[in-house]
Amino acid sequence: MSISSTTRKIGINLGRLIVALTFLFSGYVKAIDPLGTQYKIADYLQALGLGGVIPDWLTLTASIGLSTLEFSIGIFLLFAIRRRLTSKVLLLVMAVMTFITAWIVIANPVKDCGCFGDALKLTNAETFAKNIVLLAISILLWKKPLDMVRFISKPTQWIVINYTILFAVILSLWSLWSLPLFDFRPYHIGANIQKGMEIPKGAKQPKFETTFILAKNGEQKEFTIDNYPDSTWTFIDSKTVQTEEGYVPPIHDFSIEDTRKGEDITQEVLNDKGYTFLLISPILEKADDSNFGNIDQIYEYAQDHGYRFICLTASGEKAIAKWQDITGAEYPFYTTDATTLKTMIRSNPGLMLIKGGTIIRKWSHNELPGEEMMSKPLEKSEYGKMPEDGMSKKILQVVLWFLLPLILLSIADRLWAWSNWLREKEDTNKILSTFKKKKKMRKKIVAGNWKMNMNLQDGVALAKEINEALVAEKPNCDVVICTPFIHLASVAQVLDSEVVGLGAENCADKAKGAFTGEVSAEMVKSTGAQYVILGHSERRQYYGETAEILKEKVELALANGLKVIFCCGETLEEREAEKQNEVVKAELEGSVFHLSADAWKNIILAYEPIWAIGTGKTATSDQAEEMLAYIRSIVAEKYGNEAAEDTTILYGGSCKASNAPELFAKPNIDGGLIGGASLKAADFKGIIDAWKK
Repeated sequence: MSISSTTRKIGINLGRLIVALTFLFSGYVKAIDPLGTQYKIADYLQALGLGGVIPDWLTLTASIGLSTLEFSIGIFLLFAIRRRLTSKVLLLVMAVMTFITAWIVIANPVKDCGCFGDALKLTNAETFAKNIVLLAISILLWKKPLDMVRFISKPTQWIVINYTILFAVILSLWSLWSLPLFDFRPYHIGANIQKGMEIPKGAKQPKFETTFILAKNGEQKEFTIDNYPDSTWTFIDSKTVQTEEGYVPPIHDFSIEDTRKGEDITQEVLNDKGYTFLLISPILEKADDSNFGNIDQIYEYAQDHGYRFICLTASGEKAIAKWQDITGAEYPFYTTDATTLKTMIRSNPGLMLIKGGTIIRKWSHNELPGEEMMSKPLEKSEYGKMPEDGMSKKILQVVLWFLLPLILLSIADRLWAWSNWLREKEDTNKILSTFKKKKKMRKKIVAGNWKMNMNLQDGVALAKEINEALVAEKPNCDVVICTPFIHLASVAQVLDSEVVGLGAENCADKAKGAFTGEVSAEMVKSTGAQYVILGHSERRQYYGETAEILKEKVELALANGLKVIFCCGETLEEREAEKQNEVVKAELEGSVFHLSADAWKNIILAYEPIWAIGTGKTATSDQAEEMLAYIRSIVAEKYGNEAAEDTTILYGGSCKASNAPELFAKPNIDGGLIGGASLKAADFKGIIDAWKK
C-alpha cells in the first residue's frame, strides 16, 4: 500500500470517527428529550408561518424519527455498517442540515438550532461552521466508503442495525413516559432557582434605549432622555428597546404570579425554608388527567405536614376551572410563562419538590411517588433529600442498556472471526498438512477470452457445446469462459456452473450513474457471472485505462462478489530493454497490491506478454516460467509466502493445444488465459485436456 493511500485511509477513518461521535451525541441527547426536540421543531415551523398547522402527534413522531436517524447513523459509521448506503444517507442528511443552518444564519428565525438539545448550545454561525466541516467529511466518506475499517463482521451487522434502531425508539418512548435520563436544563435536580437568576458582578449589562412620546398643541413628537422637553409637553406613551445584549442568566424568566390579586409571590416561594410541591402544567387543556387521584393524595399529604402545594400554569381561568371540575383539585393555581414551565419539567403535568429555592426531586405524572413517600414526613424520608448517586446511576443505566450488550456482541464477533482465522490457518499450516491425506494444491484454471467475437446466437451455441463436452468428460481443472456483455445472461442459462464458470471481459470503474454504454460490476454479477477480466493490455492500449482506473474497477468487482482475473505484461520494446520485471511490478503495485490479504484471495493473475497476444509468437516455456516465478516472488514480498503459494497465475499469449502441455508442466504456471483458441470448442478442449497429460 502506498504512503498516500495509507494517509488517505487514516484521514477517512479519523473523519468517520468525528462524524460518528457527533451524530451519536446529537441523536442521544434528542432521544432522551423528545419533547424538547418537538418544541424546537415547533419553533422552526413558527418561523416558517406554519405554527399550529402541523398536529402535535406528527411533530413528536418527527422528533423521535430524527433522534433515531442521527443515533443510528452514528453507530453505523462507528462500526462501518453498510458502508455505501450509510455514507449516502449521511451525505443527504448533512446536505439538508447545512442548507437549514445556512438559512438560520441569514434569517435568524431561532437563536439556537437545537442540534445538541440543551446539552450544548451553539450560535447559529458556530452551527453552520460545524456543518460545513461535517459536510466536507461526508463527501469524502461518500467517495471512499470502502476505506472505512469494519469493527464488526458483515454477517453480524443485521443484529447491530436492529438493536440500534430499537434502542433509540425505546429510549425516546421511555423518556416520554418518564423524564429525560440526563437533565441539561437550568432546572435540574440540585439547581437553586434563586442563584440561577443572579447576574455575576462585572458581567456585561444589556443596554436599552427608551423613547418618550409627548404632545403639545396637538402635535406629537418622540424624545430621548437626552433631549427631554420642558413641562409644557404632555406625556402620551413610551417604548423601550434593547440596543445591546448583555449577560443573560440561566434562569431569567421565572416568576409566580397571582393574576387575580395582582401579586407576585416568586420570592416568597423561593425563600421558603420548608418544602414546596410545584405541580407544573404549561397548558392545562392538554394535560394528562389520568393520575389526578395520585396528585390529590400528594396534596393532602402536603396539607397534613404543612408543606406548600401550588400549581403553576400558563392557562387561563376557563382551563383552570375545567381542570378543577374534572379532578376536584383544591390546590391554588398561579401563572408562570409557558416556555419556562416546559423548560422546568418535560411532563404535562409534572411534579417538582423544592426547598429554599433548590430543586430536590422531579417526577413525571406517570411516576408520581406513592405510599412509600407519604408514610412519613419529608424531613425523615429519603424523598426529602437529593439523590446521592443520581449521575453514577444514570451512567450505569446507559452502560447496561446499550453499551454493554454492544461491546459483548463486538467481542463475540471478533472471537468468532478469530476462530475462523485460526481454522483457516490450521488448514494451511505446514506441520499439520503432513498429516492430511492430500496436500492442498493451487487451483488450475483455463479461462477463455472471447473478446469482441460472435453474435449472441453463435455465442450461446458455443457455450452449450463447451458445456456438453465438459459435462460428458469432467476436466482436471477449473474452466471459465469470459464473454461479451450481451452474451452473459443467456450463456449463464446453458452452463452447468459446477463445471464451467462464467466471466465478463470488463466492467466499469463507477458503481452506477449517467455513464452511457458502461456496464457496472453489480450488473455483471446480476447476470450470473462469477469472474471478470481486468487490466487486459487491449483495454490499456485502446481505451487508456490507467492504474488508478483499474484500481477502482478491481475494488468494485470485489465488492460485488466477483473474482478478478487481473492481466499484466510488457511490450516487445520493454522486453528487449529487459524492463519486463519493472513493468509488471508497477502494474501490480498500481492496481492490486493495495488490497487486504482477505481481498487478495479473490485475485487470479494472468501474465500476458503483449508481444505474444494474437501475433502467433509465444514466449518459450522457460521465459513464461521465469516471469511467473518472479510474479510469485513479489506477491510473497507483499502478502507472504503462504499467500503467494495459494495465488493462481495464468499464462496468456498464443497458447494452444500444441504448446499447452509444455507450458502447464512448469511449476509456476497454473493454467492459461486463452484468446483465439477459445472460439472453437475442440481447440479450447484440447488446451483443457493438457492437464491430463
